[in-house]
Amino acid sequence: MALGQNILNLRKKNGLSQEQLGEKVNVTRQTISNWELEETAPNPEQLKLLSKALNVSVDDLIDNDIKDILVEKTSNTEKLSGLILKLIKVLIVLILLAPILLVTLKIIFKNIHKNTSGRLMDTSIVCTLHDEEYSYEFNYYETTGEITEAGGDGYLATITNIGNYSDAYEALSIIDAYVKNNGGTCEISEAKEVRN
Repeated sequence: MALGQNILNLRKKNGLSQEQLGEKVNVTRQTISNWELEETAPNPEQLKLLSKALNVSVDDLIDNDIKDILVEKTSNTEKLSGLILKLIKVLIVLILLAPILLVTLKIIFKNIHKNTSGRLMDTSIVCTLHDEEYSYEFNYYETTGEITEAGGDGYLATITNIGNYSDAYEALSIIDAYVKNNGGTCEISEAKEVRN
């Protein structure tokens, strides 16, 4: 409630006229009228005199209800804590679901990669060089040639720098060319689909 309305209500409650209240507060009847109409407002000293004349505290007079402020602040605090609790619950659920989500995404991306890169294939190359036999095996995607796994004789890998290649078709061609250029022979097995 506005200050002017409070002054009016409390003055009437105490059975005082504007003139009588003005005398108690050392102001004119017109000043009381101006306060009640909210055309002007009492200064702090006048507020103290008004509160004594009307038998109320200054807080009650100016409707400074600290209780309402505390209730509002408490309500806001409860809302904020409720929001924080919800956020914490969401984070906990996300943390718990993260491994499942990551595995699912890995499977999805693996399938997407497989579908765009072709089938996963397996082939090997067996070479004879200086009366020694060497072999190397590759798992790779049929369409792109991308190597997923490779392994075999270290000598063959070293002399051809096979670890530097990510394309199985290129790696097989390099091994074959190197061995043939050095008087050897190679046989590449027929590629077979890798079953998961």
